[in-house]
Amino acid sequence: MIISKNDDQNLLPTTVIGRSVARSKRWLVAVVRIYHEKKTSERLTKMGIENFLPIQQEVHKWSDRRKVVDRVLLPMMIFVHVDPQEQKEVLTLSAISRYMVLRGESTPAVIPDQQMLRFKFMLDYSDETISMSTSPLAPGEKVRVIKGPLAGLEGELVNVDGKSKVAVRLTMLGCACVDIPVRCIYKIYQNVYLSE
Repeated sequence: MIISKNDDQNLLPTTVIGRSVARSKRWLVAVVRIYHEKKTSERLTKMGIENFLPIQQEVHKWSDRRKVVDRVLLPMMIFVHVDPQEQKEVLTLSAISRYMVLRGESTPAVIPDQQMLRFKFMLDYSDETISMSTSPLAPGEKVRVIKGPLAGLEGELVNVDGKSKVAVRLTMLGCACVDIPVRCIYKIYQNVYLSE
């Protein structure tokens, strides 16, 4: 079968032709004005730009009442999943000043997809409060959660302030940590799971 140049386009799916050719999406961290995270996330969604604002619900207690409050886990930051064209569009919003970059670099730092998947999974399913640790943590043992709402999550068993926690590292941002009982995790040795 001989294919002419024009026939090429008819054989390719529409997602490969035109604007989306060679435009892979990457996770970047956009820096947002303080207290503008939620509104900026809404505006990005209306623009059709995939974004992720890590929010956790907390119960605030007073002497006479309790209230559930949404807390932004990483103030002044929004994760955006963008191609090069959308990357420019994000910066058109007045509340976004720039992208985070690695020290000594001029291009935006990319958060690996696997790290984002683990972080989002942790936020979606954790019953416990998630804390961010920006101080350097020594590498921990690779573990997999086997019980509870976070079953399937892979991370590191680290020591934070004398407590054992499961951590998911995020490039440039530190670690997202959560308390998990030791009985709920397995250590991973070269893709083999061993019980505690």
